[in-house]
Amino acid sequence: MSRVLVVGAGVVGLSCAVRLLEAGHRVDVLARDLPRETTSAVAAALWYPYRALPQDRVTSWAASTFGELAALARQPRTGVEMVPGAEVLRRSTGEPWWAAAVPDLRRGVEVPAGYADSWSFTAPVVEMPVYLDWLADRVAQLGGTITRLNLSALPTGAPGVDLVVDCAGLGSRHLAADPSVVPVRGQVVRVAQVGIDRWTLDADGPTYVVPRSRDVVVGGTDQEGEWSRTPDPDVAQEILERATRLVPELAGARVLSHRVGLRPVRPRVRLERVGDVVHCYGHGGAGVTLSWGCADEVASLTGSAILA
Repeated sequence: MSRVLVVGAGVVGLSCAVRLLEAGHRVDVLARDLPRETTSAVAAALWYPYRALPQDRVTSWAASTFGELAALARQPRTGVEMVPGAEVLRRSTGEPWWAAAVPDLRRGVEVPAGYADSWSFTAPVVEMPVYLDWLADRVAQLGGTITRLNLSALPTGAPGVDLVVDCAGLGSRHLAADPSVVPVRGQVVRVAQVGIDRWTLDADGPTYVVPRSRDVVVGGTDQEGEWSRTPDPDVAQEILERATRLVPELAGARVLSHRVGLRPVRPRVRLERVGDVVHCYGHGGAGVTLSWGCADEVASLTGSAILA
């Protein structure tokens, strides 16, 4: 048994911890923010490869994650559901570059006014507070730990530690000395469930309406370089207006809360081993979408690193 420290307790860090524990390693998760405090907790968490590259690796990771989440949807306590929906397009295009990751992608039949085309498919939708709790419980059941710790550097060279897995998201800008990681601010509004049972996405906004069991997450924004986590009331109103034009059933829905998350965007997702560190960050708006595929690769890299 080898000891691995995972830095970061968002969806990527916890998924990596689970896979490493399943592989027989001793795993401790260290994080400034506990799972429900992370950017992951804000996400609408519709499976969709948003602001993540390169296309070939992202498609592979996303396909693996799609399959894992579809399996987890058979366990209600995970908070994962398979929900039908459509991405609407202002102009007709060929298949999306990630089409190979989706089993039932098809051109949409009904296209809202003002749009030229759409792609429909059934996608995983993850109720993040429930799912993060489930992941944390899974880590504990497998013998791992999650500890709040504000690190000033990656804990390489710590006594008894074989490897460090860097899943710090935006924190990797400092911990990995990587200025290419930038925040992309996403603001969402959570409204009461009004009978919406399909997700709808216009990626150009982005504007999205994602139904969950008791509420609907409505977004969003895509403000690169903006660090503020304070919701802007004017932005919230504009989001609701855009979303209601897209899904008129939202009109008059009671607002429950406002949230902001900072997506960790990078020109390319960084997933590689460098010495005794495996870096896994820069997932943009696709942390949930890529989580299990990346965790599988991290487990593979970790195994080979320890054996080496």
